[in-house]
Amino acid sequence: MNQFVNHLSCTALLVGKKASVDGSTMIARNEDASGGINPKRFIVVQPADQSQRYVSTFNGFQLDLPQTPLQYTCTPVADQSHGNWGEAGINSENVAMSATETEFTNTTMLGLDPLEPDGIGEEAMLTVVLPYIHNAREGVERLGELVTKYGTCESNGIAFSDANEIWYFETVGGHHWAAERIPDDRYVLAPNQTGIQEIDFQAPEHYKYSADLKDFAAKYHLNKAKEGFNFRDIFGEDTQADHYYNTPRVWYAQKMLNPEIDQDPESRTMPFSRVPSHLISVEDVAMVLSSHY
Repeated sequence: MNQFVNHLSCTALLVGKKASVDGSTMIARNEDASGGINPKRFIVVQPADQSQRYVSTFNGFQLDLPQTPLQYTCTPVADQSHGNWGEAGINSENVAMSATETEFTNTTMLGLDPLEPDGIGEEAMLTVVLPYIHNAREGVERLGELVTKYGTCESNGIAFSDANEIWYFETVGGHHWAAERIPDDRYVLAPNQTGIQEIDFQAPEHYKYSADLKDFAAKYHLNKAKEGFNFRDIFGEDTQADHYYNTPRVWYAQKMLNPEIDQDPESRTMPFSRVPSHLISVEDVAMVLSSHY
């Protein structure tokens, strides 16, 4: 979210192809801020119109860009005096990207790996990633390289999808990240809170992460679990505000899509993904994202 709106204001829903009613992958996100009207544009960006260097008017982030961009769509803010904020789009290879879901890294991790004030942020992510990728997995790899090299000024969750796969990418601290391929038969509701749970470091087809993620956590004794590597528990926040603002959104979506399951709305241990009790339609996505409380 950008500076014109409340940063605590996005909800994302991801649906794998075997969890959807028509076999398609779906990613969707609300920018449901309380800050009032924030006018957007929908534009199609042609390769000839794309610069070879990105310079952010938001925080000064700069990057030389590849010379072979694809056509893509985006939904930037109408007033670009404080940045572009491309937010969401689809490129000519049918790869979709949603950037971003604002998240929060715990203070211990931020002390060890501080945010980079002039690093890549939500304002720039879609513009410097989506035109240069040919599938969702490439999106994870390109964004991961940028976060590792330049750092990030925020903690965010980013969704990538193509016809076959959905990946959810989360940044923690200034230079670390992880991404999970959403299982085809599952869905994810992502609030403004770190979501990815156990990472299997022996399953590169399903998880990607910054090269030193595991060693960094071990060096600074961040993983308190006797077994496993729970990304959410190690790097995410779990505050009183989360139990009012974030966990109830997960609870509501899972209640709608798995009504047979009884859960505590304030639980921090609700699963990152679930197999729905019925195949999910576009109307179901709209229903979940239209919830308010």
